[in-house]
Order: sequence, then C-alpha cells, then structure tokens
Amino acid sequence: MAAEGLSPAEQAALADLIAAERAKTAAQIDGLTRDFDGIVEWSETPPDDEHDPEGATLGFERAQVTALLRHARTQLADLERALQLLGEGEYGQCPECGHRIAFERLMARPTAQTCVQCAAGPPPRRRSPGG
Repeated sequence: MAAEGLSPAEQAALADLIAAERAKTAAQIDGLTRDFDGIVEWSETPPDDEHDPEGATLGFERAQVTALLRHARTQLADLERALQLLGEGEYGQCPECGHRIAFERLMARPTAQTCVQCAAGPPPRRRSPGG
C-alpha cells in the first residue's frame, strides 16, 4: 500500500534516506559497542598503582558511551518504525491531527512522527488585558 499524500518519487527518496540512516546508525552502534567493551576491558585490568588515577575518567566515559548507545538504539528503532509505516502506507501522516507531514520535514528528520504544528504544541494562551 502506498503512503497517502506522498508521490512515488517522494516515497523512493524517503525509503533511500531511511535505509542510509539505518546503515549509519547500525555502524554507530557497532562502533560504540566496541568502545564500551574496550572501556570495560581496560577498567577490569588491575592498576599498577595503589589508587587508579583514571577511575573517575573511566566511569564518565562508560556513562557517556552508555548514553550514546541508548540514543543510537532508540534512533534505530525509530527508523525501523518509519520504514514499517512507509510500507503500510501510514508514514507521513500526523497521528495527532491527521494532516500530512511535510515532505521537507520528513527529509530533514525521517523519524518525525508529528507535523510541525503538533510538534510545537498548543498555541500560547493569550493574556487578558491588565493580567
């Protein structure tokens, strides 16, 4: 089923973009996993000194790589979801308002799940005069 509101050329461009982003994100996850494994391995090596001067640095690096891995895995899941929605013909439709998400927004952020208006949230409330 074709995604409603997207031309075949737009669908093809988005499918190519999502595939490229998936490959890039998967490679990032592989690299971060190797980094994490290296940090763990290095931190398990007995220090030469009575006190490990790198202990705090290793803890920070481990936490940083863990956060980057979590973000990359979320990004990969979002890209998989976008590809699934594209195949089901539901990609590019805002679930909040039902309007089509602009092609330009999808090209800039292929994991966007809402249109710009819904992503911005409700309009600010107007203040009453004198209040």
